[in-house]
Amino acid sequence: MYYPIGRRDFLRAAAAVLPAWSMKTLAAENTDMHVKALVFDTFGTVVDWRGSIIEEGTAWGNARGINVDWAKFADRWRNGYGPSLNKVRTGELPWTKLDALHRALLDDLLKEFGITGLTEDEKDHWNRVWHRLKPWPDSVAGLTRLKRKYTIATLSNGNVSLLVDMAKNAGLPWDTVLSAELVKHYKPDREVYLSAAELLSLKPEEVMMTAAHSGDLKAARDCGLRTGFIYRPNEYGPGGKADKASPGDFDYVSKDMLDLATQLGV
Repeated sequence: MYYPIGRRDFLRAAAAVLPAWSMKTLAAENTDMHVKALVFDTFGTVVDWRGSIIEEGTAWGNARGINVDWAKFADRWRNGYGPSLNKVRTGELPWTKLDALHRALLDDLLKEFGITGLTEDEKDHWNRVWHRLKPWPDSVAGLTRLKRKYTIATLSNGNVSLLVDMAKNAGLPWDTVLSAELVKHYKPDREVYLSAAELLSLKPEEVMMTAAHSGDLKAARDCGLRTGFIYRPNEYGPGGKADKASPGDFDYVSKDMLDLATQLGV
C-alpha cells in the first residue's frame, strides 16, 4: 500500500541515511531552481546586535566614567523588542517606527541602570547604536557571493533609515532595502513576508526568507516563501539559547553565510 509522505518528512528521513553532499543536492533540486531573491532578517542573522552594543557601551562608559554591566544592558534592551512590537501589532499602539520603540525602551533602561545627566542629543546618539551594529565575520563575504546569483535584500522590522545606515556602516551589499515600515506591519504578520514578493515582482515561492530564528522562517513558510536557516550560536552570548535547526526543518540549513552560499552553488 502506498503512503504519501510530506516533503519535510522526506528530507528529515533522508538526512539520517544520506551523506551531506546528497542532502545539499536534494535541497538544490527542491529549492534553487525557483528562487530568484533572498531576503534577510538582520538583527542577529546578519549583524551582531549584542556584541556591538557591549563594545560601544563599554567604550562610551569608560570615556564618561559610567560603569554598568553592558551585557545585561544589551540583553534588557533586546528583551523589550518583542513586547514593543506586539503592542503595535495588536493595536495597543499606533504604527510606530522601531527607532521610536527603541528610544522608549532606552529611556526606561537609563533610569534602571542609574545613567543620568545625558542631553537629548546624547540619548539620540546612543539610541542610534542600532544603526551602527557590526556584521558577523562571514556576513559581508557571504552576501557578496550570494549577490552574484540572486537579488539580496533585507526583510527586517527595522525602519528604512536604520537599515540604510546599518548597510553603510557595516558595508552590507544589499540590492535594496525592504522593511516592515513599508507596509506598517511587523513580522510575523503575513503582510511583511508577502510584501517582499510583491515589491520584487516575484511569486512567494521565488523568494527565500533567510534568518537565524525559526519563528521568522516558519511564518515566512506559511506565506509560501522558501526558507534558509543560518545558525548564529553566539547571538545571545555565552550560554545563550540560539535557535538550532536540523536538515529538513527548512529548505536550507547552514552553519553561516558562507556555508549557505556554498550550498546554493555560488
